[in-house]
Amino acid sequence: MEHHNTQGSGNAAQGSSYGQFVLIWLGLLALTGITVALAGINLGRWLIVSALVIASMKTALVLNIFMHLKFEDRMFRIFVFVAVLTLTIFFVLTFFDYAFH
Repeated sequence: MEHHNTQGSGNAAQGSSYGQFVLIWLGLLALTGITVALAGINLGRWLIVSALVIASMKTALVLNIFMHLKFEDRMFRIFVFVAVLTLTIFFVLTFFDYAFH
């Protein structure tokens, strides 16, 4: 009978504990609350920038922690980075078109 070491090796949580998941979830809730609070403040064009920065932080947390991206192969992470970079380029081009129209 073979004994498997469950600490630090490829189980469902991949080394992440439930406590860490709860802390990340609370962080996501806090970031959502900050986004909602900022929506009530007149920041002009900075409102969109701040909302996108907070959304990017939340996306990074979800991808790395809940979707276990930090445990994936390097090539897969490169593909995800290229996809996010492409999306960022589309956003930037859209905002330039909107800002100068």
